[in-house]
Amino acid sequence: MGAGTGPWTEPGAFPVAPGVHRIPLPLPNDGLHAVNVYAVESAGGLVLIDSGWALQEARDLLESSLGSIGFGFEDISRFLITHMHRDHYTLAVELRRLFGARIALGVGEQPNFDAVRAGSGDAQLAEIARWGATDLVEKLRGLYTRDNADQARATYELPDDWIPGSQDIEVGDRTLRAVPTPGHTRGHVVFADPAASLLFSGDHVLPHITPSIGFEPARAELPLGAYLDSLRLMRTLPDMRLLPAHGPVTDSVHTRVDELLLHHEERLAATEAVVREGAATAFEAASRLTWTRRGRAFDELDTFNRTLAVGETAAHLDVLVVRGELKSSIVDGVVEYVPLPGDQNR
Repeated sequence: MGAGTGPWTEPGAFPVAPGVHRIPLPLPNDGLHAVNVYAVESAGGLVLIDSGWALQEARDLLESSLGSIGFGFEDISRFLITHMHRDHYTLAVELRRLFGARIALGVGEQPNFDAVRAGSGDAQLAEIARWGATDLVEKLRGLYTRDNADQARATYELPDDWIPGSQDIEVGDRTLRAVPTPGHTRGHVVFADPAASLLFSGDHVLPHITPSIGFEPARAELPLGAYLDSLRLMRTLPDMRLLPAHGPVTDSVHTRVDELLLHHEERLAATEAVVREGAATAFEAASRLTWTRRGRAFDELDTFNRTLAVGETAAHLDVLVVRGELKSSIVDGVVEYVPLPGDQNR
């Protein structure tokens, strides 16, 4: 595997290339199990790509894993973060407070930061209501309390540097290319090292699962459209080894990109089919589809994953509207979808 001989979640620091180690860190009560942090050695200090969730267990394991390759927290000069989700960003904030390393993040995440730090959640709840998921709105409303808003502002301290777009970043004698890849979040970036044939892909390209699309504090206008474009962008780069945030290192970015593009075409077809069968809203369509690789029914999901499912369904429905397969209208504040007139027998 080039990253350890056991399961990819096994603790440790695993070499994936000269001067690059993969360090899986635990996640709390999460089906993803772990997140990969990549430690890149350089004469100017250690650079970490993503950081892990700000949990004591994750911090302790990161410290011991770095120690096993001769480094400590004080050696970290910079964090390059693929996107703003907790399992990628928040441990960097905690370690910066203590050791002063700089944090860099794609500028496209600014609207999400503004929304999280504002703390009310009103815009996100309104979006969920537009999807026809009023019962989910009521279940989620309790998450947006004043205490939670204050905690979010503390957790999501701003980065030191906004990555403005495609940009070369010098890491010792290594040049990483930051490439914006909106979709999973509107400000997601990947870091390419063409000379070493490595792609630090964050959640953009994952080897075994597909990232969630369409659920973020400041939702993009067409998140799935952006994601598909970002996948196609990866096909224009040289093929590289895939160094993902979740899952094992694999040999070909292009192979996995092709699989993901096919998956979403199949998912678009399935989503269109349930609308033709009578589902009118994103919530209704999501409730008729199956979820995860295991094909679970919507009712088997917990509240958070139901919300992700409805948001992803809305993202697929909106692409079908743009493609001219469906049309949408707003009825009593809810977006409804129907096949185009005269097109019911397609």
